[in-house]
Amino acid sequence: MCKASDRVAGIVAVSRSPSELGAFFEELAAWADVTGPAAETHRYGTHADQELDLRLPEGDGPHRVAFVLHGGFWRPPFTRGNTSAIAVALTRAGWATANAEYRRLGPGAYRTMLEDVAAARAALHELDAALDLSRVTAIGHSAGGHLALWLAARGGANTVLALAGVCDLEDAAREGLGRRATQEFLGGTPAEVPDAYELADPARRVPFGVRQVLAHGTADDRVPFAHAERYCERARAAGDDCSVLALDGVDHFDVIDPRTDAWRQIVAAL
Repeated sequence: MCKASDRVAGIVAVSRSPSELGAFFEELAAWADVTGPAAETHRYGTHADQELDLRLPEGDGPHRVAFVLHGGFWRPPFTRGNTSAIAVALTRAGWATANAEYRRLGPGAYRTMLEDVAAARAALHELDAALDLSRVTAIGHSAGGHLALWLAARGGANTVLALAGVCDLEDAAREGLGRRATQEFLGGTPAEVPDAYELADPARRVPFGVRQVLAHGTADDRVPFAHAERYCERARAAGDDCSVLALDGVDHFDVIDPRTDAWRQIVAAL
């Protein structure tokens, strides 16, 4: 099912201030460092941002893989440190995790970013690790949810978990999400740069034959819950296996906090 509008009634979103958000990310990073396991960092290119953190669970493998992509509306201040906690939690739950970084070079640099995501995924084949690359789930938060869907649409993942994901770029542009982050990312509106939207928007690729779960909080004030519902309806109408996991009262960032009940629901869905 895509619709869960009845769950939204009466819920008021409360924004986190920049200082609160900074403290939250620091707490998550500290939790990841203490909880472990530690990551082994691998490079997939020459730029400083072209690297990924690999964590392996206990056992001989081969291990199913979670390919993790952080969010931040495609902007430079945000890094894979923000998703290190969920990478640790997934590894402890039995997944090999690859928490990927990518270049965020400013307005209109979408091709570079997409090329990095594809290259990071391809680099998994070169790693000396017991990975089952026939079982790869792309997991992305916010704008990373867009990148996870885009990767799956081009054959880079068997399943997708979008956490408060930006799923439909044209819809996001129309709504002005993230202070017009989509227009900044792609260099303009759909009318101004149609080729950019055609290349980068996974919503234009449905059906791409991949199971998609959209875990989204009903109190999300960054990417509204209705955004996930609309994309889900579009994907299902095209023939894809897509569903929304509605997280009552959850905001945009609780979905990447392994300490929450929301995360326990997400892991159960996985």
